[in-house]
Amino acid sequence: MFYWFTEFSDGGDFFNLFRYITFRAGGAFVTALIFGFLFGRPLIELLRRKQGKGQPIRNDGPQSHFSKAGTPTMGGLLILSALMISTLLWARLDNPYVWIVVLVTLGFGLIGFADDYAKVTKQNTKGVSGKVRMGLGLLIAALASYAAAQFHPPELTNQLAFPFFKNALVNLGIFFVPFGMIVIVGAANAVNLTDGLDGLAIMPVLIAGGTLGVISYVVGNANFAEYLDVHFVPGTGELLVFSAALFGAGLGFLWYNAPPAAVFMGDTGSLALGGALGAIAVSTKHEIVLAIVGGLFVIEALSVIIQVLYYKRTKKRIFLMAPIHHHFEKKGWAEPQIVIRFWIISVILAMIGLATLKVR
Repeated sequence: MFYWFTEFSDGGDFFNLFRYITFRAGGAFVTALIFGFLFGRPLIELLRRKQGKGQPIRNDGPQSHFSKAGTPTMGGLLILSALMISTLLWARLDNPYVWIVVLVTLGFGLIGFADDYAKVTKQNTKGVSGKVRMGLGLLIAALASYAAAQFHPPELTNQLAFPFFKNALVNLGIFFVPFGMIVIVGAANAVNLTDGLDGLAIMPVLIAGGTLGVISYVVGNANFAEYLDVHFVPGTGELLVFSAALFGAGLGFLWYNAPPAAVFMGDTGSLALGGALGAIAVSTKHEIVLAIVGGLFVIEALSVIIQVLYYKRTKKRIFLMAPIHHHFEKKGWAEPQIVIRFWIISVILAMIGLATLKVR
């Protein structure tokens, strides 16, 4: 919205600053961060009053989690509010990629909100049916993937790009939309599985989101894209504003989610943030790089898949408990120890992801 101030610019005054993506990204970050600090505590108190007993705790989970009973959930509302307000204020609203990512984020946020609401009101950990959640998620992802394909440049439409090998494109044709659906829904559910300890999910989301924001800016700039030997996708640079807002909103939430958490993000936040990461990756043609920078989420999801498949075949378990962060809890690792070590892994993976931008 603030981009419209450029209409009052003569090319050398204050209003001209709003032309620059980096300036507006900084504004989005600060706005989201301040929003989180200002409204975090009031929202938590409101959620505490409305929810009563808070998020129900699984009976088969680690014993240490029972002390968290009564902690309110749906803290993702704080993240989404700060993120949406900041993005709408600072991003260009005539950019299709911004709307694709925003609508995916809101869509998955609504699915998560319905799930959290069902859990809290019924005091049951099951929530909304998994089939309903998956079906709605696939529908949102299908629409987003199709829309992104319509705005990609002709030479990249329906193409799968590979890191390090700019000329190695695979034409997926009609299968690009299903592929995009897997990326977006997979990212949403992987982040959701990771959100099991205080502060565990939010920082890796911010690290991955910040990395994808840098990538968005690079691939959206013709000069940078050519120099760093990546595909040029006009318009995606504006997603840096969204990523900056996400970073600010996430830090504002982490202030209250740091151990011991005063609020959980819930499915409202985890599904929305995962969906956002997937949508950015599909928009920028960096779906494979998402699997690198979001490798922690991939590991968490794979640990569940492996555990389930192995148990069905052998009636035995590979991990003491899945997702894998619970395995380390069962082995006696302290919660902050797991969280910080997983953060370190996320930083390492992000550096590897950024290394794909420069191969010559």
